[in-house]
Amino acid sequence: MPIETWLPFVWAVIIALAVFFYVCMDGFDLGLGILFPFIREKPERDVMVNSVAPVWDGNETWLVMGGGGLLAVFPLAYAIILPALYAPMIGMLLALIFRGVSFEMRFKADNAAQQRWWDRAFSWGSYGAAICQGLALGAIVQGITVTGRAYGGGWWDWLTPFTLFTAFSLTVGYALLGACWLVWKTEGALEHRARDLARALGALMLVLIALLSLSMPFLQPAFRARWFDFPLILLALPVPVLMALLAWRFFRALRETEAREALAAADPTGRVFRWRDGTAFACVLGWFFLCYTGLGISLWPNIVPPSVSIWDAAAPPASQLFVLVGAAVLLPVILAYTAYTYWIFRGKVRQGEGYH
Repeated sequence: MPIETWLPFVWAVIIALAVFFYVCMDGFDLGLGILFPFIREKPERDVMVNSVAPVWDGNETWLVMGGGGLLAVFPLAYAIILPALYAPMIGMLLALIFRGVSFEMRFKADNAAQQRWWDRAFSWGSYGAAICQGLALGAIVQGITVTGRAYGGGWWDWLTPFTLFTAFSLTVGYALLGACWLVWKTEGALEHRARDLARALGALMLVLIALLSLSMPFLQPAFRARWFDFPLILLALPVPVLMALLAWRFFRALRETEAREALAAADPTGRVFRWRDGTAFACVLGWFFLCYTGLGISLWPNIVPPSVSIWDAAAPPASQLFVLVGAAVLLPVILAYTAYTYWIFRGKVRQGEGYH
């Protein structure tokens, strides 16, 4: 196989995984900010942010890698996508900065009134980042107008009913990730409230996924062919089947956490296996992975749908190889320190413990 064929494919997989890791890892701490209006007590909010304080900065590494890799390896795609999405991308970056500052400053507030304002800023930044990411995702999925080798659409092409619906769905998805993270990492009243939120958000998320899946084939003829024409339908069929299985396991896992909570209260030795409280969180990660897989089935091999493929947008092979050497060194390091960090800070977070 020629190097011009397989190198862009390798890089498409790397960038796709970087984006997926970002969505999963930064998604749950964005979800905590989205849930702040529903959990108003200061001690519980402190536990929420303490549960992600050791890891949230590292989660955004994958966003930098995805964006930097796109610029270095698929410069044509970068040159088309960025002008098409200037507004949501700038909005997302400003929201992440706003959110990051408020995350740190809420611990330095001199009084309760100041902390409430920083809490609002943290929540607003989380909502803003999630909504802007959803708008960008929806704009890419619905297709970007390309004229020659440049963006050929207008300033407001990213704002449509479909992109707004995608933004709402992604915000709900992040909130669900945040609720399941709290079920896993907290205990007592906060865990109970998070479990109730997870049930409601999980049911809503399944409805939104179904509606998005039904609307996708009407966006572009190629999408209908991928999902309904034989034999391509055989590749797509496992996605909804696995989604249904994970949905069943998700709601069962939430019921099981209630039983383990009762056992933990009655077990003075603390030997109840509470690590299984992460099952619901893992199931939701599976939902995101299956949705991401379905998106890949719909878009492949285009990196700028509906007309620019990964091979059209790729940099010269020499440039791709040069960057690949660096990625081969850095990726294992990033994965290793990320895994080590999550392992070190495993377990439940209790009031009065954590970040100061």
